[in-house]
Amino acid sequence: MGDISISGPVTGIDTQSIVTALVNAEQAPKQSQINKQTQTQTAQLSSIGKIQAALDAFRGAMDNMAKDASIGGLTATTSDNNVSTVTLGAGASAGSYLLVVNQLATASKISTQNYPAGAKSVVNSGTTATTLEISQSGKSYGVSVAPGATLQQVRDSINAQYSSAGLSANILTDSNGSRLVVTSTNTGAGTDITLGGNSGLQANTSVVGGPPVNAKYTIDGAAQESKSNTLSDAISGVSIKLTALSPLPSGVNDPSAARTASTITVTRSNDTLKSSVKGFVDTYNALMTAIGTETKVTTNADGSTTPSALTGDATMRSLQQALRSELNAMGGSGTLKSLAQFGVNTDSTTGKLSIDDKIFGAAILTNPTDIGGIFNGDTGLLARMKSATDSYALSNTGVLASRSTTLTNNLKDLQTQQDDLTARMAALKTSLTAKYTTMNNLVAQLTNQRSSVMTTLNALNKSNSDS
Repeated sequence: MGDISISGPVTGIDTQSIVTALVNAEQAPKQSQINKQTQTQTAQLSSIGKIQAALDAFRGAMDNMAKDASIGGLTATTSDNNVSTVTLGAGASAGSYLLVVNQLATASKISTQNYPAGAKSVVNSGTTATTLEISQSGKSYGVSVAPGATLQQVRDSINAQYSSAGLSANILTDSNGSRLVVTSTNTGAGTDITLGGNSGLQANTSVVGGPPVNAKYTIDGAAQESKSNTLSDAISGVSIKLTALSPLPSGVNDPSAARTASTITVTRSNDTLKSSVKGFVDTYNALMTAIGTETKVTTNADGSTTPSALTGDATMRSLQQALRSELNAMGGSGTLKSLAQFGVNTDSTTGKLSIDDKIFGAAILTNPTDIGGIFNGDTGLLARMKSATDSYALSNTGVLASRSTTLTNNLKDLQTQQDDLTARMAALKTSLTAKYTTMNNLVAQLTNQRSSVMTTLNALNKSNSDS
C-alpha cells in the first residue's frame, strides 16, 4: 500500500488556509455591498453638510443686508464718534441731523453692607435657608441662601439664575472687607433695584452712583428722552448708540452750558450701492459654487466620467430653481424692477451672477433708488430669497436636515449590518475550524490504524517467509 502524502500538523492538511478561503468567499458579497453603500452615503452626508453650511452663510448674509440700508446706496456717518455711533437699517433716507447729548441713561446699582472677612464671609450662619429678594420694575427675584452660604456663593447664585433677567452681581473688596454689588443691565428712570427678604443682606444697603436716569438729548433742537442709550427710532432707519456727553464749547467749564452738537449724516453713495450689490452677487455665487462642486460630473483623461456625491440630486435642482425664480421675478415700485435691468446677469451654465459695469453704472446714475426697492422691504428680493430657502434650511425639520438625519440613520444601520456580518463570519470560522480539527483527528486515527495494519501484515509476511 502506498503512503498518503499530506502536509500540515498531524495530517499535513493546511486547514487554516482552507478556513480563511471559505470564510472570505462567504463574506465577500455582503462586505462589498456594505462598503459601497457606506462610501456612497458617507460622501452624500458630507456633501449635504457642505451645502447646509453654504446655505446658512447665504441666509445669514441676507439677514445682514436686510438690516443694512447700504444695499439701497445709503451710508451713515457722525461727525463725532466719541459721542455716538450710527448704524443704518431698513427705511432710512438721506438727510442731516444735529445731535446733542446732555445726559446718558444709567443703570441701578446697589451695594450690601461691608463684610470684614471678605468674599468667603458666611452670610447664613443658621440651620435653615433664608431668602434674598431682588426687586426691580415691579418684578421680584428670589435667591435662596443655604445654611453656611458665603458672600461669593450668593453672587454666583444670582448670576446663574438671573443674568437673562437683566441682573448681575459682583464682589468689591478693599482693605475693609468685601461687599456684594447687584447691578442692572437695564437702564433708565424707574429701574431701581431694591433688596429685601430675610437673609440679612438686605440690611444697611446703599445706592451706588445715584438713582438710574434716562438719556437726555436733542435732535435738531427737539428735546427727547430715552431709557436706553441705544436709540432705534429717533431717526427713521438709523440706530444711534450714545456713548458720551456732547463736549462743552472750548474754554467753557460750566456743565450746565449748552453743549456742542455733532452731525449725523445719511447720504446716498453710488460707490456704496455698487459695493453692496457686488456683495450680494459674491454671496449668491458662493452658494452656487458650493452646489456646483457637489453636483458636478468630472471628465477623466481617458474620456470616462466620474459623478460627484450629489450628481443628479433632485433636492439640489429644486433648491437652485427656487433661487433662480426669485432672481428673475420683478420687484420694487420704480422704473427698473429687475436685476437684469441693472446689468446683473445670470450664467446659463453655472448659475452664477456677474455685473455688467457699463449697464450698472448707467442705471444707478438715473435710477439709484430703484435698486433699493428691488432688494428691500417685506416683498423685496432679500426677504424672498430667505423665504424661498426656509424649507431647505430649517435646523431640525428642513429638507437638508431631514436628508442628513436619514443618511446618518442609514450609516448606523450599515454599521449594525457590519457588526452582524463580522459576528457571523467569526462564528463560521469557529465552526469550520472545529470541523477541520475533527477531520484532522479522524485522519490521524486512520493513519495510525493503517500503520498498525501494515505492521501486522509485515509480521505475517515475514512469518510465512521463514516457514
